[in-house]
Amino acid sequence: MTERAPTFRIALIGLAGLALAVGIGRFAFTPLLPMMLADRAITIPGGGLLATFHFVGYLMGALTAARVPLSPRALLPASLAAIGIATLAMGLTGQFWLWVAARWFAGVASAWVLVLIGTHCVNALAEAGRADRQGWVFSGVGAGIAVVGLGCIAMMAGGISSETAWLTFGAFALAIAAAIGVKLGPEIPAARLSRSARVAEPAPIAWSAVVAYGAAGLGYIVPGTYLPAMAREIVPSPWVFGWGWPVFGAAAFLSTLASAALHRRFSNRAIWGVGQIVMALGLLLPVMFPHILSIVAAGLCVGGTFMVITMAGLREAHRIADSTDAVRHVAAMTAAFAAGQAIGPLFAGALYDATGSFGPSLVATAIILVATAAFLARPDPS
Repeated sequence: MTERAPTFRIALIGLAGLALAVGIGRFAFTPLLPMMLADRAITIPGGGLLATFHFVGYLMGALTAARVPLSPRALLPASLAAIGIATLAMGLTGQFWLWVAARWFAGVASAWVLVLIGTHCVNALAEAGRADRQGWVFSGVGAGIAVVGLGCIAMMAGGISSETAWLTFGAFALAIAAAIGVKLGPEIPAARLSRSARVAEPAPIAWSAVVAYGAAGLGYIVPGTYLPAMAREIVPSPWVFGWGWPVFGAAAFLSTLASAALHRRFSNRAIWGVGQIVMALGLLLPVMFPHILSIVAAGLCVGGTFMVITMAGLREAHRIADSTDAVRHVAAMTAAFAAGQAIGPLFAGALYDATGSFGPSLVATAIILVATAAFLARPDPS
C-alpha cells in the first residue's frame, strides 16, 4: 500500500476532497448568507429553509452511500463535480426553489464524499501504518471553511455580489474536483464490495453513540449556519463581523491536527464527550455576553470541537466494525449527524422569526449537547 499509494498523496486527496465537500459544498452558504441578506435575496427564515433542505439531502446521501451502484473510484470524482455544479447553480438563478434543489443536490453529494473519504482514505492510512496522518485528512474541513470565509471577507469589502461569489466558489470547486480525479489511486477501490465479501454477522451498531453524534450535528449547525449573521447583527462592518467564520475554520483546522495527541492518551468517547461540553459552552457565550468577542470565542469553541467530535465518532465506528463492515457504521453515524443538521437551521430560523433572537435556540441546543454527552460515559461496546 505504501509504495502503490503514498500516504502523503492519500492524505492530500482526503484533505482537498473534504475542503471541497464541506468547506464549499456544505458551508460556503454560511458566510454567503450575510451577503445574500445584504442583497435582499433572502431572509433569515428563508436561509434556514435552504440550510434544512441541504441537510435533508445530506441525510439522504448518508443513507444511500453504501447502495449507490457505482464503484467508489467512480462515485468520488462524480460527487465532487456535482458539488461544483450545484454551487455554480446558486449564482445562475434567483429562483428560490431552484436554490432549494441545488442545495439539496449539494447535500447528497457532500455526504457521499464524506463517507467515501472517511472510510477508504482512513483505512488506507491505517493499513500503511500512518494513522497519524488521518488528522491531515480531516483538517481539510477547517482549511476549506477558513479559505471560503477569508474569500467572503474580501468580496464583501470589495462590494462583490453574492451571485458572483457563488459563481466564483463553484468554478473553484470544479477545478479542485478535476485535480483530485486525476490523482486517485488504489486507496479508493475501483470495484464495489461483493456480497460474498460482506460480513456475515455484522457488528451491532452502538445506538447510544449514534444518538450523541446526531446531537453533535444539531449542536454545531446552529452557529455553523448563522454565526456570521449573528455577528452582523452586532457589528455591521464586514471587516469585523466577517472574521467569525474564518476563526471557526482555523480552529477546526488546528484542532484536527492536535487531536492525534489526544487519541494517544484518551478514548474516542472521552474526547467526544468533553468536546460536546465545550461546544455547549460556545453556544451559551453569545447569549450570556452579546459582544463580537463572544462571537469569536463561540467560533473557537464550536470550530475547535466539531471536527474533533467528527473524527472521534468515525474512529469509534471503525473500532466497533470489522474492516469490511465500516461503511455501514460510518453511514449510520453520518446519517444521525445529518438528521441533527437538518433539524437545526429550521428550528433556529423559526425561533428567530418568533422571538427576534438566536438566544432560545442556542440555549436549547446547549442543553441537548450536555444531556447526550452522558450517553458516551457508558461502557464501550467491544
